[in-house]
Amino acid sequence: MGPLSLKEKLQALQCHFTWNFEIRDKVDAAHTLQTLALRTAHTHYQNQATLLAMQAYLCHLQGQYEDALQSLGEAEEILLRDHPENFPRQVLVIYGNYAWIYYHLAHYDLVELYLDKVRKICSSLKSRSPYAVQIPEIHAQKGWSLLAAGFRNGREATKCFQMALREDEANGEFLAGLAIAVFASWTHSPKSVFWEAAKQKLSAIVHEQQQNYEAKVYLAKILKKTDRQQAEALLEDVVQNSLDPEVLRHAGKFFLSEFPQQAIAILQRAIALNPNYHLLHYDLGVCYKKQLEEAKSGRREEILAAAIEAFKKAVQKDPVSVFSKLALAEMYGENTPHHQEEIYRNLMSEMPSLSKRCQQAVSLHWGDFLFYKQKSLWKAAQTYRAGFTIPDNYLERQQLKKRLEEVAGEFQQSSQTTEAEAIHEFIHQNETPQYMGRATGGSNRAGDWRRRENV
Repeated sequence: MGPLSLKEKLQALQCHFTWNFEIRDKVDAAHTLQTLALRTAHTHYQNQATLLAMQAYLCHLQGQYEDALQSLGEAEEILLRDHPENFPRQVLVIYGNYAWIYYHLAHYDLVELYLDKVRKICSSLKSRSPYAVQIPEIHAQKGWSLLAAGFRNGREATKCFQMALREDEANGEFLAGLAIAVFASWTHSPKSVFWEAAKQKLSAIVHEQQQNYEAKVYLAKILKKTDRQQAEALLEDVVQNSLDPEVLRHAGKFFLSEFPQQAIAILQRAIALNPNYHLLHYDLGVCYKKQLEEAKSGRREEILAAAIEAFKKAVQKDPVSVFSKLALAEMYGENTPHHQEEIYRNLMSEMPSLSKRCQQAVSLHWGDFLFYKQKSLWKAAQTYRAGFTIPDNYLERQQLKKRLEEVAGEFQQSSQTTEAEAIHEFIHQNETPQYMGRATGGSNRAGDWRRRENV
């Protein structure tokens, strides 16, 4: 077998460019980047260097190469400071990312430089592969990166931390990662086995790591229905001491459904820490919307104005946030439906550039406007159909199905049985395995997306 080509060497590396992440689209990448920036800016996590390396990879996906290299430089400095004794074992992923980024920049001499650094470290660790080595540090870094990409990756991240712990069973960072990964698994598959495991592992982390506020907020969510008193005690500690706006956002959402005023106070503290994070303003708007549902007539206008202001700020902070625009439109619909319609029409004109989930959401909201406010049954049915033909199975698609069934019921009541039967047949056809097989199920893997971006 001859020498490996440059691309083959790169593909053998263990780094964010070769791990199979589920980054669905540019919106998903931008949101993850924003969350990572918050985490690294406000709290010193044990895995901060890994988050910065992940940030560099996402910057690459956005074409922001200077930012990517800056993130890698910061990650390298942190490892030199925090892990001087085992820096070579910790830095392999960062060197792999450097090699890939310089490859995309066509700086092939620097690609070779970083490949050589990786090769020397692997050789010193007695690895059979010149560009990869099975060590716990890399398993853990992959686990953290999977969680950063989304809690939908909880099960895969769990496996990574389990492999890391086989060789270093008392490592606090790995144990914390495993606890959060199991919690992530529970959020996407609420089975009792995940609930029990997450409760046990998070409780142990909270006991051992008193300042791990992320673990505390997740444990509070686990205990919400079984030990409310302990859950609220954990959150009181989080709210008083955490400086991470994303952790505080989770704490606020804990109280949203029952005590929206308490959630508002927590979210306002988070906004004071980082006023540019659009999701804080979005969730604040959701709190006001909840209050609006229960408000007496005397306070409705005041609460409505606060909700509109919060959602407007969410849109200002992130102008591409479709869900913020939809929420703002819904609030405008209370008094000024022409503003609501204007937002919907603007979003409909942007449909080709939106992610599949956003397309479904816009179809749902615009269809509802046509159905419930304009009483235009035919136009609503057409809009719901267009959204339902997008096969990715998000929550919005199930809501679109319910709306279509409701429209069919309206047709049936008005003796338009042919139209009602056509809708039921349409739903059946679009739920068959043959149809669903045409899609990726919402899982545009990063490698596929990256290849499309480079064409």
